[in-house]
Amino acid sequence: MKEISIVGLDLAKRVFQVHAAGSDGAVVLRRKLSRGQVLAFFTELPKCIVAMEACATAHYWAREIGKFGHEVRLLPPAYVKPFVKRHKNDAADAEAIVEAALRPSMRFVVPKTESQQARSMIFRTRDLFVRQRTQLINALRAHLAEHGVIAPQGIANLALLSEIIEEGNLGLELVVVETARLYLEQIEVLSARIAGLEKTLRSEAKRSEASARLMSMPGMGPITAMAIEAFAPTMSTFRKGRDFAAWLGLVPKQHSSGGKQQHGRTSKMGQRDIRRLLIIGAMTVIRWACRKAPPENSWLARMLARKPRMLVAIALANKMARSIWAMMTKNESYKESGLAAA
Repeated sequence: MKEISIVGLDLAKRVFQVHAAGSDGAVVLRRKLSRGQVLAFFTELPKCIVAMEACATAHYWAREIGKFGHEVRLLPPAYVKPFVKRHKNDAADAEAIVEAALRPSMRFVVPKTESQQARSMIFRTRDLFVRQRTQLINALRAHLAEHGVIAPQGIANLALLSEIIEEGNLGLELVVVETARLYLEQIEVLSARIAGLEKTLRSEAKRSEASARLMSMPGMGPITAMAIEAFAPTMSTFRKGRDFAAWLGLVPKQHSSGGKQQHGRTSKMGQRDIRRLLIIGAMTVIRWACRKAPPENSWLARMLARKPRMLVAIALANKMARSIWAMMTKNESYKESGLAAA
């Protein structure tokens, strides 16, 4: 056991696979562990590197194993896959994790704290309820369309749809009306739960100094600020603002060869929740700028004059990401020159 310098742990619900190697990469130990044996195994193990894929339950195990003094490294599963040899099984996966973790150029995922995961649970629960509410509204509109009742899209028109159903002037069958009422009741329940979760997010944002600093930026609300705190690692992890924007998937894909630079669409390879919220916030800034007219010769004015709005929104979200990195690393509030006026 003293010869072990790195351990690859393939995570599962009940049966875990361990692959231990020495400093020269030679195999020292291969073993299956039940869930109850995992912590006992690492308690007896001398301090070493423990590598895992950043998948479900990985952050929990990273925190628990880290308490024993081990250096925990979480790897993106996409970076581990190329190291799997031939057949796919737990032992091969654990060995591939060790091989990938030993690469000097490998990128690792920062383990999340319990507080971060608690906030992310609130955020994702709200996101789930919003999707479920949208599904119910669309389903209700589709069912009523089969009976000649047409209503505009969006939750803002739900009250109009409810009035049409309750008036009864269209001669709908009773079973249709009663079923539609079930939809409306469920939508109302979800709306109340979403409002409660948003209230929790706002109260959490008010208590956080970092969130208050982020919300000084145009297009940045409490939900986006809390999403950054919940899903993003410490900004010191990134060398510069572009690295954070790339982590979010807001930089163009490269198809360069032979010294010729070719850029495509945005990569969309990063954290999708923050990326989506930043683009929504950027669209809000653009809509407001179109109403009030941005400063003449500003970056935003020049872009809107020659580019489609959606493209400008993605470019603005990229600038917002870079500004977020600067604000968080320097502990400063938003400066106007960082976005639209640049």
